[in-house]
Amino acid sequence: MAQTAITPENKMKISSGPVGQNATVGSRVFDVANYVILTLVAFTTILPFIYIIGASFATEYELATRPMFIIPQDVTLDAYKYIFSSNKILNGFGNSIFITVCGTIINLFFTVTMAYALSKTRLRGRNGLLNMVIFSMFFSGGMIPSYIVIANILNMKDSYLSVLLPGAISAYNMMIVKNFFQGIPQELEDSAAIDGCNDLGILWKIVLPLSLPVLATFGLFYAVGHWNAYFGAMIYMSGARDKWPLQVLLREIIILSNASAGDMAAMDPEFVQPPEQSIKMAVIVVSTVPIMCVYPFLQKYFVKGVMVGALKG
Repeated sequence: MAQTAITPENKMKISSGPVGQNATVGSRVFDVANYVILTLVAFTTILPFIYIIGASFATEYELATRPMFIIPQDVTLDAYKYIFSSNKILNGFGNSIFITVCGTIINLFFTVTMAYALSKTRLRGRNGLLNMVIFSMFFSGGMIPSYIVIANILNMKDSYLSVLLPGAISAYNMMIVKNFFQGIPQELEDSAAIDGCNDLGILWKIVLPLSLPVLATFGLFYAVGHWNAYFGAMIYMSGARDKWPLQVLLREIIILSNASAGDMAAMDPEFVQPPEQSIKMAVIVVSTVPIMCVYPFLQKYFVKGVMVGALKG
């Protein structure tokens, strides 16, 4: 039997046959299914937060009668007035911003410097240091020994240092940054060394500009951790209420919201106690929105190909 030669025209006919059409239809169905599933997942993720925002403006009657809603029927600001009725909230905002900014800078400094040093195989005692870091990832001294060291031995109680220095570095994050540094081509550092750069110059001028995506990612992780932290401040700064971060103050507002109702009513006969559920929703909004506003400024570093551009240049 004579065999038909495969020419470009025959390839076009084969690709336009039933198999090609089925593949095209299947890919379109797959894309549509992906869009539908991702849309449902996104809607499911954002719906609770939208409900929390709406519930923070709702009345007690509406919260009790409507199990789920997005826009409240009767909008009220009683919960936010109750939260911001004292200047302590503004002071707490300032304390949280200070702790978050300073803590993130300290975290990134120690993470970058230690990760860069451990990424070099020529470092003496490197394996021993790595083993010590890995050991600290699985074992810790515990809360009571940590409190004794921080409060009694180091005498950092009622100080900002008590919430900044104990968590100055994350071993897990440092290991990831170290692996990222090891992936940077050695040729870039060698060329900088030939031009006269020392190790600090190479770190500052070569490594850090190429590491903006990973630094932005872990900087955001560190910042969110400091912003949401309350346990350390509650333990180590119990005697310095003027240094309390926002989270500790908001926790106190929730706890005392019902207990203070009688005192507030005695001082102000027209005082109407906001519903406890509405206060909780408003507290979530107040504590979440500020840190969410930071993400748009760091988003570009998650998708920007800094490394590729440097190698091509």
